[in-house]
Amino acid sequence: MNVRIKHLGRVEYEPTWRAMQTFTAQRNESTQDELWVLEHPPVFTLGQAGKREHLLVDPDIPVVHIDRGGQITYHGPGQVVVYVLVDLKQRGYGVKDLVSRMEQAVINLLAQHQVIAERQKGAPGVYVKGAKIAALGLRIKQGRTYHGLALNVDMDLSPFNYINPCGYAGMAVTQTKDLGIRETARQLGDQLSRQLVELIGAS
Repeated sequence: MNVRIKHLGRVEYEPTWRAMQTFTAQRNESTQDELWVLEHPPVFTLGQAGKREHLLVDPDIPVVHIDRGGQITYHGPGQVVVYVLVDLKQRGYGVKDLVSRMEQAVINLLAQHQVIAERQKGAPGVYVKGAKIAALGLRIKQGRTYHGLALNVDMDLSPFNYINPCGYAGMAVTQTKDLGIRETARQLGDQLSRQLVELIGAS
């Protein structure tokens, strides 16, 4: 099964979320899996189990309650978001395996740029020297996934100070620009989506 990559540019959060829901609800066994590569204007998203107290201040940034797992995170310009619309039943593996493949795609991408990244036990995502550089969150409906991952590239990181990122107080965040990687969000989005296609399609 091939994976179609769609580059959507900078798009508002809520209409994109609704489009993911619609795509997932309407797909069938012959629907091709897709990756949506994009950026969002500034927005905080609060997952199903998200606790409002992890929003530390009342920011002048929208807060959207959504249907993925996880707590609160921030999206903004200069961050690559890849939504992963995959039929796990057709792929033949489970959500934990998909999460591992998504994390590995980021780890492989950063390794190509001589940056060593790793997982942290009990805290999904990808980290460099303890600072979070990529966040993950998924929703599964009838074995089909939506939402995905976000990689910090060249953005204003200050809104992360308004939250406990992913529910962890004091968690440091970083981005590729601060690690000496010069590629733009668009360039890294291309590279990351290729890594994801290779790993999602692996047996």
